[in-house]
Amino acid sequence: MSKKTDTAVFVEPAQGLEGDVAVPGDKSISHRALLLGALADGRSEIRGFGSSADTLSTASVLRQLGVEVRIDGEVAIVEGVGVRGLKPSTDQLDCGNAGTLLRLIAGVLAGQDGTFDLIGDESLSRRPVERVVAPLRLMGAQITSTDGCAPVTVVGGALSAVSYEPPVASAQVKSSVLLAGLLTQNGPTEVREPRPTRDHTERMLAAAGARVAFGPGRAAVWPATSLQPLAFEIPGDFSSAAPLLAAGVLMSGSRVRVHGVGVNPTRTGFLSVLERMGARMSIFNRRSVAGEPVADIEVSSSELTATAIGASEVPLLIDELPLFALVAAVARGESTVWGAEELRVKESDRITAVTNALRAVGVRIEPRPDGFSVRGVPTRPRGGRVESAGDHRIAMIGALAGLLSRGGVEVEGADWVTVSYPGFFDVLDSLRI
Repeated sequence: MSKKTDTAVFVEPAQGLEGDVAVPGDKSISHRALLLGALADGRSEIRGFGSSADTLSTASVLRQLGVEVRIDGEVAIVEGVGVRGLKPSTDQLDCGNAGTLLRLIAGVLAGQDGTFDLIGDESLSRRPVERVVAPLRLMGAQITSTDGCAPVTVVGGALSAVSYEPPVASAQVKSSVLLAGLLTQNGPTEVREPRPTRDHTERMLAAAGARVAFGPGRAAVWPATSLQPLAFEIPGDFSSAAPLLAAGVLMSGSRVRVHGVGVNPTRTGFLSVLERMGARMSIFNRRSVAGEPVADIEVSSSELTATAIGASEVPLLIDELPLFALVAAVARGESTVWGAEELRVKESDRITAVTNALRAVGVRIEPRPDGFSVRGVPTRPRGGRVESAGDHRIAMIGALAGLLSRGGVEVEGADWVTVSYPGFFDVLDSLRI
């Protein structure tokens, strides 16, 4: 079981995992649902809302901008104020640790009336925003950052459509530009990506009645005078399901089923990687929820072999790459990741953070400028102490390493999991055989 102290959680080894679970609503979609609900005309009702520290930051910021947002468990009600109805706040807009919020709302605010100051916590204030600020400036926005990071000041005004090709594939950059494109004086606004990224914003814009066109590597939106309220259910977050699926694959005698998970192909590269490593899995009960593909996924313990992940795959499993490092640690052979420089500018420098975390429990991992390599051994790691580095993904990896280890793992800074999955440790305990 997991034993909590004031600063850490000690995760004891487990014999295996078995059971059925559901995971919180998709965090990326939850952010976007609140933002588009705020810009709609009328009341949006969002079920399956993924309530976490990050998404609650989005709700808080929207309230400061004059939007009524009510959250009751997994239901969020948003009283939309229209595409140009956001009001300046006398206070700074605190985005907390939510990089998605900071980058997407910059695009929304660029076309509103007023001046808006965006801030974040210490971690968020170290993460780059110029990749979003640059295209918005091309559209005519007046935006200033602080040495390329938050705090950010947005002075809303008239915007013009652009055709933009980001130097780095980023769903957040694409989404920010598309949201600003709703507020332009002409159109269409187009984003052409070097590699495809998650397309939740495009799907949701279509659901809200916006004129939008999208396909692999391209998305375009036309100006809108109004958006329809949203009424849909958010699928389970694949990034929250991924650690449970990985644990089920890695632990002898395990069988884990996760129900109602979003399986948008722009998000599920981790499943493809597990499959080619030899994981035993079944994806069934496929259906569509609010335009997003959803399914149930079952995995069972498997013997894995090493694999390589290159730049073309990275956008499809960027959030799961640290988790892949742990999976690779017990696969037979040497696994590598390259073309993943983006990991350096997440909640932590995730290349450094995952290297430190896994070395602390006995894993042979070597960092690279754009990734890492792992020498896998199909046996349990020894255990030890993992520092989360203020990053929810690293804290989760530490917990899984504890289950898998011989001696258990103390996860320092374990409460960072609340950024995306507040009940994570309880779910792990519920699955123990």
